[in-house]
Parts: sequence; structure tokens; C-alpha cells
Amino acid sequence: MSKEILIHVAEGERRVAVLVDGKLDDFYIELDRHQSMLGNIYKGKVESILPSINGAFINIGQEKNGFLYLTDADNPFLNDIEKIEDEPAPPTVGQKLLNMFMPKPGAAATESEKPAQANPTPPPPPPHPRHQQHPQKGKNDLPLKKDQEVLVQVVKDPFGTKGARLTTHISLAGRFVVYMPVDRHNGISKKIEKPEERHRLRDILKSLNFVRSGGFIVRTASVDIGEREITRDAKFLTAMWERIRNLGKQKQAPALIYKEYDLIWKVVRDLLKDEVEKLTIDSQEEYIKLRKFAETLAGKELVGKIQYHSAGQSVFEARGIARELEKIYEPKIYLKSGAYVVIEPTEGLTVVDVNSGRFKTKGSPEDAAFAVNMEAAPEIARQLRLRDLGGIIVIDFIDMNREDHKRKVLHCLRDELVKDHAKTEVNRISQLGLVEMTRARTGKAIESLKFHSCPYCEGRGKVKID
Repeated sequence: MSKEILIHVAEGERRVAVLVDGKLDDFYIELDRHQSMLGNIYKGKVESILPSINGAFINIGQEKNGFLYLTDADNPFLNDIEKIEDEPAPPTVGQKLLNMFMPKPGAAATESEKPAQANPTPPPPPPHPRHQQHPQKGKNDLPLKKDQEVLVQVVKDPFGTKGARLTTHISLAGRFVVYMPVDRHNGISKKIEKPEERHRLRDILKSLNFVRSGGFIVRTASVDIGEREITRDAKFLTAMWERIRNLGKQKQAPALIYKEYDLIWKVVRDLLKDEVEKLTIDSQEEYIKLRKFAETLAGKELVGKIQYHSAGQSVFEARGIARELEKIYEPKIYLKSGAYVVIEPTEGLTVVDVNSGRFKTKGSPEDAAFAVNMEAAPEIARQLRLRDLGGIIVIDFIDMNREDHKRKVLHCLRDELVKDHAKTEVNRISQLGLVEMTRARTGKAIESLKFHSCPYCEGRGKVKID
């Protein structure tokens, strides 16, 4: 399997295409007119608290206040940071922390591991939810107060009429590890399956004695990486946190404390790995910057894979994928057999319909339905990645009667979704032949970045007959 990365830089936008065996496998876009807030850290002020919806609205200096679940607000105050560093903190769920960084570009899903040593203090009362982890507080006490300042990170961009989703559980993603300065526990990516490799990485985590507070999650990219490189990554992130913390003390809320790096940096951090044969970019200015990023983050050995495309046309046009990218905005996707898939996003959910189209076979209707569904399943997973569709997704496969056929189609879909950077959950095929699934949404879908609703038809896209 050959893997290649293409980067096209134009005025006001940067686009990244990932090719696997010459076929478009993933796509990312960054527009100057739409700056993502994902990963940004703000010093905000509590505007209002609504216990009825278990949330609070935080003024972070944006057009809309951000929303913070009270269960995500157990480390909220800047004045408590030193206290958090000096006292043992109960472990929290590392999985949720890492999901917010793997939106585009994505990071590996993780599972937290138990701390290596038990807490030497006497055992606490039975576990409480996050928002009740302070035993000195009464049942009705809230973890936040109006007008208090809070250090928060964006885990989901504003969407529609909703403001950004926030958390107080800060996490900083590096190339090999994710640092969580206020959550003292360590974890290893569940995609790292070899026991001996997990043991080696666990020993490296224990050796990071320069860390004042917090914990780390080891990313999948750390497999077979030496202690020196992982330690360097950890030191880079802890130094970044020190700068963030100091700036947070100096600035007055609401204020931006840390802005997440741009798409070019994320490509180096998350995509430029050993299995990538080459990375081609068509901007000389960004090419120079990219090489510096790669040397800082990945080391000199990967810098040689970066190439500059100097021809007159863009690298996308030269490689013939410009037309392929245009297809991701079309509702109908044709398969090689003549069948096709229709993808229709709505306000509440995305509907995917599989149709036999021009598909022909001498077999039975059941065999024909199974063949089309098996061809459609991987393409549906690929299109969800390319279009970055999130929320509830309902897939209407062609009806099948045999249970083994249903299991194979579902297994095929799940196997392809493993490649997805976003977290997905897939239910079994229902009695109506529908597959209900969810895909984590962190920002706007690709289509919404390039198009807006027609002011004449108000987004209906139909021509009125009379």
C-alpha cells in the first residue's frame, strides 16, 4: 500500500489530500474566512449557569458564548492550578480528552489505564461524578459561580445557532503523546496491541520525572519510537503549557490564551509518518515552512520526503484529483458496478440511500442486493471521511433476507470506519433494513465551508413548476 500527501495552497485557503494507492482517501481544508476554534484555549468569564441543562455559558470574547457542561468543570479556576499540581487528582476518562483533537487532522482513539501506584491517602467515599468530586461541597453546590474566570478549551466549533463547546480538561497534542496538565493519569492508545510494546511505552511514561503535574496519553505514532523522541515531545508540550499558564494569569478575561496551529503544522504532526512515501506541496513559501516544522517535530529523517511542486498548474490538477474533489460536493456517487449511493444531509441527520442503478447480474435478487451493499459499504465510510459528516447518520441498504449477508455488510462497514479519525458508533441493521450510526462532529462539514444556501429558493434547490 502506497501513501502520499498532496498540499495545495491558494489565496485564502489550504487543501490537503491523502492518497492511498493513488486513490483519494482523505481530505482536509482550511479557509481564512472560516477560522476554526477547535483546540484554542481561552480565559473566559462565567456569564450564566443553568443547572436545569447541567451547563454554563462562558464569555470567551467571541460572537456567541461558549457552552460548558458542569460535569466538565471540575478543574475550572486559574487560581486552583498550583493546588492541582501539588495534590493527587482522581483519574478521569482519557478517551473523551483525546477525541477532541482528532477532528481534522485526526488522532488515534485511546483507552485510559489505571495508575501504576495506588493513592497513598486513605480511600475516599464511593466515587462521585466529576461535578461532585469535592466532598466538602453540599449536594446542591455548583462547581462554577457567576463572573468567575475559567480556563477552557474548545472541543467543538460553533454550529448553527450554537456557540463553541468547551471543557476545562485542557489537552495538548504532540506528535507522539497528548499532554493533559490537569488530569493526573497515563494511558496508551488501544490501537497499540502488542503487550511488550505497551509495557515499553508504559516504562517510558514512568521515566518522565520532569513533569510537574498532569499525565500523558501515548499516541499510535509512538510505536517503535525511541525514548529520546518521546521525551522530546513531552518536554515540548510541558513547556507549551507553562507559557499558556503564565499568559492565563496575566491576561484579563475574556481573552485568547493559545491558538491551535494551522493545517500545515497538523499535517506534519499527525499525517507525516514512516508509511508516507512523499509529501508534495505547490507553494514555495509554505514548502520552506513545512520543512522547518518537520525538522522540529518529526526529525531530519522525514524532511527528505517533502517535495516542492514547481509546475504552473496546482499539484491537485497535475495529479488529476481536482475532479475527484468536486465529486464530494455531489449528492450522488456512482460505483464501478453501475450502482450508486445518494447522500443527503438534513438539519437533524444525514440520510444515505443505496440503489442498484445499472447493476446487472444473473444471480438471485438476494445475491444482487448483497453484492451492491458490499460494494457500497466501504464507499459510504470513505465519503463520510471526505465530507466530514457528523451527527446521526441513517443508511438505507438494499433489503436483504439472509442474516449472514446482513452480518457481512455490517462487518465490512465497521472495518472501513476503523480508518476514520472521528469516533463512530454503529448499530445493527434494523428490521426495516436501516443502519443507524453516529459520527463525532467537531466542526462544520466540508460542504458548508464551500457553499451557502441559495437566497432565492432558501436552500430547497427545486424549480417550481407553476
